[in-house]
Amino acid sequence: MTHKGSCHCGRIAFEVDGEPTSVMDCNCSICARKGALLWFVPRDRLRLLTPEANLSTYTFGEGTIKHRFCQVCGIHPFGEGSNADGTAMAAINVRCLEDIDLSALPVERFDGRSV
Repeated sequence: MTHKGSCHCGRIAFEVDGEPTSVMDCNCSICARKGALLWFVPRDRLRLLTPEANLSTYTFGEGTIKHRFCQVCGIHPFGEGSNADGTAMAAINVRCLEDIDLSALPVERFDGRSV
């Protein structure tokens, strides 16, 4: 299934293929502040529908994760990085998807503060 998503103002719009079976709630310093619920997919399942130039990027620490956000409305629709084997991944903020029933998804807690 293909899900459509966007930031609040629509300057960043995207599609992602797949079906989330659970989401991750991370308590690290940035995720706790954003309040994102994350669904991880291979990066090639994410397609931007708006120009990449509309994305702003924030990195910190080792700079291995690109936290993508809209410079206009401030919403964080996804992040980009790699998993342990080097596969390019996207962390989709399911709160930015149009057709997801969040109450139907199990939430897995991740202690990112201790990592």
